Amino acid sequence: MTTARDLALIALGLPSDQPVEQGDLSLALAGAEALDLLESGALTVDGDRMVADGPVATGDRLLDQAAASLARQRPDETVEDWLWRRGHELASAYVDDLERAGLVSHPRHHGFHLWSGRAVLADSPERARAEERRRSGEPVLGALMAAAGIGAEPSEEGESPIGDAVATVLAAVGEAVTRLEALRLRRDVENAAFDNIWRG
Repeated sequence: MTTARDLALIALGLPSDQPVEQGDLSLALAGAEALDLLESGALTVDGDRMVADGPVATGDRLLDQAAASLARQRPDETVEDWLWRRGHELASAYVDDLERAGLVSHPRHHGFHLWSGRAVLADSPERARAEERRRSGEPVLGALMAAAGIGAEPSEEGESPIGDAVATVLAAVGEAVTRLEALRLRRDVENAAFDNIWRG
């Protein structure tokens, strides 16, 4: 299992009174994939740029897709730009993938909302492992969860074998989520103004 799959399982296991914004989760999942690719050796980070280090078979379908999506021409893509590109509807892709693997199921009917708490997680070793990582207070996973709106930011980052690169990715995830929230707020204000014109 990858950090991204663990994050998706944790998000899907939340009760219905803890909603998760799909956009925030998608960006956090893309960040988790970047960290998994760093660990696998498929990627390095140079400043704020992602540098593809060559093809690495991870054994995970979505992570292999993420590796294949890395820009392989100069100039290298910034981490945040890649998060936006890769993160597009990534939460839905993980739901579909986990369903295919038999790790999650949910009723299909008109109007179903992916993160409404109606997902049913299988009692699996993968789910147990994800929950164990969550309980352990692992700082990198905790930071990704916080970015997705799941729990609070960890109080300490802790040591990481790839420190600066991990910090760069986590910072880019945080900035992308903040930017997405600003876009949502602006859209809400514009919609409210439009409604007021029609009511006026």
